[in-house]
Amino acid sequence: MSTLTTTRPARERAARTTPAGRMRALARAELTLFGRSKGVLFTAVAVPLVLPFSLSSSMDTMDLKEHGLSVGSMVLPSAIGFSLLFAVYSALVSVYAARREELVLKRLRTGELRDREILAAAALPSVAVGLIQSLVLIGACVALLDVGAPSAPHYVVLGLLLGLLLWPLLAAATSGFSRSVESAQVAAMPLLIISMLGSGTAVPLELMPDGLASVAELLPLSPVVELIRGGWTGHLSGGEALEALAVAVAWTALGVFAVRRWFRWEPRR
Repeated sequence: MSTLTTTRPARERAARTTPAGRMRALARAELTLFGRSKGVLFTAVAVPLVLPFSLSSSMDTMDLKEHGLSVGSMVLPSAIGFSLLFAVYSALVSVYAARREELVLKRLRTGELRDREILAAAALPSVAVGLIQSLVLIGACVALLDVGAPSAPHYVVLGLLLGLLLWPLLAAATSGFSRSVESAQVAAMPLLIISMLGSGTAVPLELMPDGLASVAELLPLSPVVELIRGGWTGHLSGGEALEALAVAVAWTALGVFAVRRWFRWEPRR
């Protein structure tokens, strides 16, 4: 009996000292704090579920059939895009800023956790919410808007995974420009609004002027929306998919650089 009681805590401590164990423990604590923050929880959960379907009425007035699109094929990738913007990006900007101002990040760095483990573990609850929410939205669009099955599901999966990887990086970088938790959402607003208006979520790129569409294709949310929409409709060539992938990879590399350059671990003085 004594052997069991002494070895079990030892095994538990050993599990916590592995990278996966440390991240799991921190992510569990972050999930608890995430659920207690009513404002962040509402923005992350409610807004992405309501906003896409509120746009469906305005999409009825667009000439979508001429470009091989439908209301369903517009709403579905837009819904996932809104989930990435609100459940992942906007929520995480506040989370990183709050943990910095509370000196949580500073204290965590004095322990066994490495910097990337701290950032990844803090992002896991929001990423999980974004993933679950995206799956729920896909099911709702299939059931209510009759979008059918995706023609190229690998593009849909690739687009979603790229979005779940990229937007936490952008959130961490953006939080470095906020001086307080209150100003975090102000810092996030420019990229949030530009992505909502210019990445094909509210208006498809096919309906934009050529010059504006060429610029909009370079926004960080655009390749995610393009891969998911093209994967669902089948109107995405291999060359277009590679271009979207290149834009997403470039933004991911830029996000890694921005986090290393501008992310702050301590409150700004």
